[in-house]
Amino acid sequence: MTALFPDLVINGETVPSARVAAETQNHKGPKGKPGIAWRKAANAIAVRTLLLQEAKRCGIKAQVQEVGPGRFETEEEALVRGLLDQAVEAKAPTEAAVLEEWERDPTRFRSPPLWEVSHILIACTTSDKVEQGLAHARAVEVAKRASDNPSKFGELARAESDCASKANGGALGQLNPGDSVPEFEAALYPMLSGAITGEPVLTRHGWHIIKMDAVAEGAVLPFDAVKQKISDAMEKASWARAAKEFVQTLVASADITGADLRPVLHARKDHEQRNH
Repeated sequence: MTALFPDLVINGETVPSARVAAETQNHKGPKGKPGIAWRKAANAIAVRTLLLQEAKRCGIKAQVQEVGPGRFETEEEALVRGLLDQAVEAKAPTEAAVLEEWERDPTRFRSPPLWEVSHILIACTTSDKVEQGLAHARAVEVAKRASDNPSKFGELARAESDCASKANGGALGQLNPGDSVPEFEAALYPMLSGAITGEPVLTRHGWHIIKMDAVAEGAVLPFDAVKQKISDAMEKASWARAAKEFVQTLVASADITGADLRPVLHARKDHEQRNH
């Protein structure tokens, strides 16, 4: 019987198909086309296998580190990190380069904004998909009523909201970044004063219809206040480019079947042509 997908073989090492299958959960593909998610997974596993093979060749020893409270790297993650720490180097940018980056658009670097926000909460248990769906339908209907008559938002909140803020017409007062759950905060950044979210926003508390009562954009920060942050970001980006080039080098010299890393190879060839 012919296998649905070809074996993944990296420099003579056959990767168990079960490992590729497990990786597919981390990759999206169109409904009804499992082959796309499989190919993405195979490519990811191929790169990881190349890195692990190189770590073994270089004699890297796994030194597992804690990556969060009570959370530790796997041995494979520690090996890949150890290899990249040894093989990839990125120099810190000069102060002149950092200044040039800041001067491209100083308005990118601001103090935190201040938001004055009201909301209507349609509460639900997000782990219950049926309850979530019913709550969403109700939230969509309430959101339309809010958009049709913004001046009555407070009255609508008093009548419909499942949050204690309903007593104040849904007003949450002034919020800074970090004062609300991530999904709620993410919705605030693009909103202008007076705006109401067109679609309800889902958080662990339920569906929110959000009204931006007022927004104070943070002041532009002087160069000295942000130069270290810019320098760190530039060094991180430089390291990522160097790591990608390192992987491209491994791919170019590898014997791979069952994965298609041609985009990586093409990127390497384009880079070499630009430098000749």
